[in-house]
Amino acid sequence: MTPPASDGDGTIQRLLFVADAAVAGVHELPPAVRVLIDAAAEIVVLTPTLPGRLAWLADDVDGFRHLADERLDTVLGHIRSIGGRATGLTSRGSVLLVVQDAIDELQPDHVLIAVCGPDHANWQERGLLEHVQDRFGLPVTVYAVDRRGHAAPG
Repeated sequence: MTPPASDGDGTIQRLLFVADAAVAGVHELPPAVRVLIDAAAEIVVLTPTLPGRLAWLADDVDGFRHLADERLDTVLGHIRSIGGRATGLTSRGSVLLVVQDAIDELQPDHVLIAVCGPDHANWQERGLLEHVQDRFGLPVTVYAVDRRGHAAPG
């Protein structure tokens, strides 16, 4: 995990939290993620829709949009339960595109990414970390979430 980028006093002005997955409960958040949330003055949570390949090709993403909305509610609830202030949005489109749009618009200091564990990773998540690091040069922290909602190193 990358240490938080800060303005010198330990505060991250704007944290972009890309939540492709959500932990089962706030106690499942890794300690380094808790540090980032505590250090952030502003947190924006982005939950991409993550449709499967066939749904993507058929433009049948309504069910995936509903799942992204539920994931957003869960992540915002976790952040708020530990005293964090966060806003959120769901975005339809490829993960790489919605992350790029969010970074361009929000200009975050740090990007936090929660991805699905390798046993249920989405095809759109491939290359996401490398893309964000190579294109934007921002500090990035990643962790994986398994099917039961337990966090593991990214």
